Amino acid sequence: MQSNLQGKTSPTPLHVGIIMDGNGRWGERRGLTRTEGHHAGVDAVRRVMMAAPGLNIDTLTMFAFSSDNWKRPKPEVDGMMKLIEHYMAMEAQPFADAGVRLTVIGRRDRLPRSTVAAIEKIEAITASGTMLNARLAIDYSGRHALLAAAARAFWNGPVTADSLSQALATGSGYRDIDLLIRTSGEQRLSDFLLWESAYAELWFTRTLWPDFTGEELADAVQAFRNRNRRFGGLPGVAPSAAPQLQVTT
Repeated sequence: MQSNLQGKTSPTPLHVGIIMDGNGRWGERRGLTRTEGHHAGVDAVRRVMMAAPGLNIDTLTMFAFSSDNWKRPKPEVDGMMKLIEHYMAMEAQPFADAGVRLTVIGRRDRLPRSTVAAIEKIEAITASGTMLNARLAIDYSGRHALLAAAARAFWNGPVTADSLSQALATGSGYRDIDLLIRTSGEQRLSDFLLWESAYAELWFTRTLWPDFTGEELADAVQAFRNRNRRFGGLPGVAPSAAPQLQVTT
């Protein structure tokens, strides 16, 4: 993979989340299998990762396999796991050379051993990357992540918004989502980064994921830059003091 990563050009780096939807339908519409559609989606992942730093995206979290995706037919699930393993084996060194650090969030206890081994290998090889923090969500559920984080936070004292954020396996060292993109025309979160997306700007496109390009990513970022984010406040008005969210027993 030849890198065309570019330096930061905007004062505000972004954390972008992407629900990569439409691989199976892309394949079916072309008389191919759903698994072949997933293979085509890999090229879109590569394109987006290469385009992200030039758009001042320093963290990119992509939904690769939902915990609910285990409900799909076994041949499709098996094919997706093999694809993940192949993708990681092929891209580990090119990502490292391009300055991409790739990590995986989600459960690993239910993944095949070979998939976990591939994940651990690419994480080790790309650990020193500083140009882009790329995260793949595999066997990920936002609800499960919140429940697990709440349980961890409880043992360390009162559960507050800050302590819960720190306890989230997906949140350590990462900001909340600024811009959440979903492809294929669907308009729902599908249990993806529920806490981290509380104030995310949403951007939907009918483009199926394998056809998604760096140019369309740039369109989404431009739309985001043109929006007015108030986070519940009013521009030019001093905020009042609010009590900290805290759960007690």
